[in-house]
Amino acid sequence: MSSSAAVLAALSSFVEPLIGSDLAGAGVPIEVDTNARRATLTFGFHLGDYRAELLAALQQHLAAVLPGANVAANIAIELRTQVSAQAVQKNLQPLPGVKNILAVASGKGGVGKSTTSVNLALALQADGARVGLLDADVYGPSQPLMLGSKERPTSPDGKRMRPILAHGLQAMSIGFLMDSDSQPAIWRGPMATQALWQLLTETMWDDLDYLVVDLPPGTGDIQLSLSQKFPVAGSVIVTTPQDIALLDARKGLEMFRKVGIPVLGVIENMSTHICSNCGHEEAVFGSGGGDRLAHDAGTELLGSLPLDIRIRQQADSGTPTVAADPGGALAQRYRQIARLAAARLAYGAAAKLSFPTISSVDD
Repeated sequence: MSSSAAVLAALSSFVEPLIGSDLAGAGVPIEVDTNARRATLTFGFHLGDYRAELLAALQQHLAAVLPGANVAANIAIELRTQVSAQAVQKNLQPLPGVKNILAVASGKGGVGKSTTSVNLALALQADGARVGLLDADVYGPSQPLMLGSKERPTSPDGKRMRPILAHGLQAMSIGFLMDSDSQPAIWRGPMATQALWQLLTETMWDDLDYLVVDLPPGTGDIQLSLSQKFPVAGSVIVTTPQDIALLDARKGLEMFRKVGIPVLGVIENMSTHICSNCGHEEAVFGSGGGDRLAHDAGTELLGSLPLDIRIRQQADSGTPTVAADPGGALAQRYRQIARLAAARLAYGAAAKLSFPTISSVDD
């Protein structure tokens, strides 16, 4: 039988693909009982259906590292999750009821940012997280349509609003407060910024692991105000492979960096077009643009999504892809991207700076 110290050392050396480093370097807490029969690992992001794959990989790693036949088979591994509030900009504190704000941005409109935002929120939720969605585009709110909800928020005290519940998400949008879908918000910049601040701070968010904020495109007043006043833990940039989209996406990426908000990575949307008749896949907007942007900016490509008519149809019908077809290939792409973003949020910077919390405990 291997000692608990040997099991600790073996598990600590396992390189976790989503984290991108060994568990020791990432600071993943590991506990092994004194009999070396049970090990408990606590990850900072929800594992979802990746849990079985990770468990099998850990068992295989133990079998390869520990001496003796069938030693690893006698060690029970338990995987736990504890999402913690990550660091935010200087002099700001996390929002009550929200552990982490995740901003989804684009340099220009028309790249599918809002569709990506709602599906990322649903994907994080599908993995087991408590998730909210804030529609920060006060001029052109689209999330009420995509969520299929025309409810109006209620207030228990006349001061704060309960979020709308849609597909399990806690959601808020100026669109929920308007009398009709065609009613415009004719506001100057400061008024729009104040409206967004109220939506964020006067909504009764209930114990969220992540609040996904669907930002309007560009780098204007709302984006700057959010990056300076709102406690944002991380950001994701959505782009298409086109050169003009990449140029504008780079501006958004650099804006976040200048105000101290980590950029978790780039999502390349509409990377290829899939023909609904024959299934032929073609890079109509070019290829490799998102990967080049991520490489040049020193971040990474979280994943690519196709230009598929089903994504548009499902969003327009009020049931986005991850909710409409949770077992489908498109939903799995969103879930893989969301899981990688969550892992980067939990360990992206810390993995290089911290040491593991490892201890032996009695069973």
